[in-house]
Amino acid sequence: MIEFKNVTKSYGKLTTLNNISISIKEPGIYCLLGRNGAGKTTMLKTMAGHIAATSGEVEINGKKVDMMDMPNDIHFVEADARQFNIRLNELIHAAANINPLFDYSFAINLAERFKLDTHKKYNQLSFGMKSMVNTLIALASSKNTLLLDEPVLGFDPIMRKAFYDMLMESCAEKPKIVVVSTHIVDEMSKVAEQLIIIDKGAPILFCDMNNIDEKAYCVTGSAELVKAATDGLRVIGETKVGNHLSRYIFDRRIDEKDVWISALSLQDFFVGLVGNEKGDY
Repeated sequence: MIEFKNVTKSYGKLTTLNNISISIKEPGIYCLLGRNGAGKTTMLKTMAGHIAATSGEVEINGKKVDMMDMPNDIHFVEADARQFNIRLNELIHAAANINPLFDYSFAINLAERFKLDTHKKYNQLSFGMKSMVNTLIALASSKNTLLLDEPVLGFDPIMRKAFYDMLMESCAEKPKIVVVSTHIVDEMSKVAEQLIIIDKGAPILFCDMNNIDEKAYCVTGSAELVKAATDGLRVIGETKVGNHLSRYIFDRRIDEKDVWISALSLQDFFVGLVGNEKGDY
């Protein structure tokens, strides 16, 4: 369990986390979304004990996170994480020697599955392959909580699909809390069970993905009919071309025959919530 209790992080006059109180209680895959500079990486680093909160507390399984005594049951992978420049088979051996819970056979199996040349040194790999190795080591760590900051950065579509499969299989085999910060929004909607959206240093949404599937949708038609059909509903965004209007809704479902109702992608939902200035995407 991860719990933020009135956590604020400031650098001089700049506040990156603003009085956050949030609890992540159950195992599962949590998608953390936010614009650049919203506080996602700071939030992950605070969870991991890499930086200290200015005020408030972070607890992992009831124990206060402290930079001098970082939690043992968390594995944090930064977007630009680096490893020792040794052969991959040696790197996996080293990870197993450091961590008694490390699942060596799982790591080797994943390396073979994703065709990683374990005889290559770490620095000989492409940026995407380095990220894959970092994620592989995290998943094999057997930690109860994984924090992954932009893990698919540098991945091609095939590698991203492999990553999502690997993540889901790992969580099915050994349930854990996995928090994934990403900008590849719609792809994570097929994997994540919970969604956290942070804006200007504070969460503005924390809910089950099924709730979004049920309540987020698009209403399209003539402007007059769309406005009438959506009156009283929470409109999070809209686009208009001539007399043709599309409104993005996050509210109860409606059953109207005079307008077209369609699914709203997670990306459009996210943009509607946090990119609501004109032309702000």
